[in-house]
Parts: sequence; structure tokens; C-alpha cells
Amino acid sequence: MLVDSHCHLNYLDDPSERIREARAAGVTGMLCIGVDESHVAEVLSIARSETDVWASVGQHPEAAAESWTWIEPLLTSAGVVAVGETGLDYHHAGSAEIQARQRACFEHQLELAGRHRLPVIVHTRSAEADTIALIRAHPEVVGVLHCFTESWQLAEAALALGYYVSISGIVTFKNGENVREVARRVPDDRLLVETDAPWLAPVPHRGRQNRPAYVVDTARYVAELRGTDFETLAAQTSSNFFRLFPRARPDSRNQNSSS
Repeated sequence: MLVDSHCHLNYLDDPSERIREARAAGVTGMLCIGVDESHVAEVLSIARSETDVWASVGQHPEAAAESWTWIEPLLTSAGVVAVGETGLDYHHAGSAEIQARQRACFEHQLELAGRHRLPVIVHTRSAEADTIALIRAHPEVVGVLHCFTESWQLAEAALALGYYVSISGIVTFKNGENVREVARRVPDDRLLVETDAPWLAPVPHRGRQNRPAYVVDTARYVAELRGTDFETLAAQTSSNFFRLFPRARPDSRNQNSSS
């Protein structure tokens, strides 16, 4: 059992084939992430057609200037298990106005997560202080810091608030020592693994389009970092996934959902 906790199947060259390939590699579940209104129908369609694929609905910080009104009506759709991908990315946000819009967009989605009792999927880059301030302001919400690339201090603060940390293929990169530090230190019961496909393919697949099957390589690498075996880490991270995203459990798939 191994779950890819964050991927963008709708951006892959052949989503159906990539899903079959992942299953053959031992990946038993995939969370397909929504990032904006223009692509959300594709995300929902894949989740509805595959029993081992779930969806999230949200607005990425790079789309924060667009309308947010479409998000809430889709949160009760079949297969939707989370709000996001949302958060803050100041690395590409050059002005105070853009950063303020990102904060407002993120806070709106945190409010939606609290209202609908859903976990939130957080993208954070070069915005540690504001990320922590906003999630602290919503203690009723839990979620995951996905594709973690920031400091242990940010991870530690988020963990104290009940959040999870997800490790991507960046952990295998030569310049990924900060991610390796975090991957070693996250408690067993708060760790997830992901691909963020089609980006960030892990070693030995660097330079290729990432795909959910490659989460196996990331999980093996993280297991070695943590001094455990692959099977133990795969089982633990999968258990963590279903604890954080209870709507993804097989007996909950059709509850609180509409077509």
C-alpha cells in the first residue's frame, strides 16, 4: 500500500495510462489536485471515474487574482476530499498588492475548510511567517504542507498545530539537504509522500515528466533516510493519508457528496 498524496493527473500526457502504470508499481491511491477554475472539471472527472483517485478543489496562490466564488459549490462534489491547493508563494509574487491578494485568497479557503470540515492542502514558498500566522488564526483547520521546501522551524510550527508534512522528489536532489533534514525529523504519524507530478521527478528519473508511479522511488529514499524499510514507511504514510483525508476512505467515498 502506497498513496501519492499530491499529483496533477490532468496535466499528464495520458492520465489513464499513468494511473494504470502507478497501480502496477504498487501505488494504491492518488490525490489529484485542483489549482484553478479553468482545470477543475478535468480533476473532478478523473476522480469520479477512478475508485482509487480522489480530488481536491482550490485556488493556487499564483491564481489568487482570479475569482474564488466557484470553490465552495464544488466542495460537496463526489470524490472531493480537501480544500486546495492554496497558500502563499512570495517567491514569484513581486509586489505587496499581489502578496495581500494571496493572503486574502488563502484565508478564504481556510474559512471554507473550517466550514466544511475538510483538510487544507497548503503550498508555501518564501512566506513562512505569514503562512504560520494564517494557519494559527484558524485552529479548527488541519491540513498538509505539501512538497515541503522550507525550514525545519516552519515544519515544527505547523506540526504543533496538527498539520502534516509531505515530501516530494526534491528530497533526492543534490541541493535538497533542507528537505532531507525535515524528512528525517517529521514524526512517523505526520509524514506523507507525493510526486507533485508532472513536475519534480525524483532521482533516477530527473529530466523526465514526473508520474505517480515514481512516488515509489521517493518513498524508498525517505525510508532509507529515516532508517526504516520501504514497506513500513509505505504503510505508515498511507495510514496517515487516510487519517488526514477521511473522505478518501473506501466506506466514505459517497458520503456527504453530490454529483
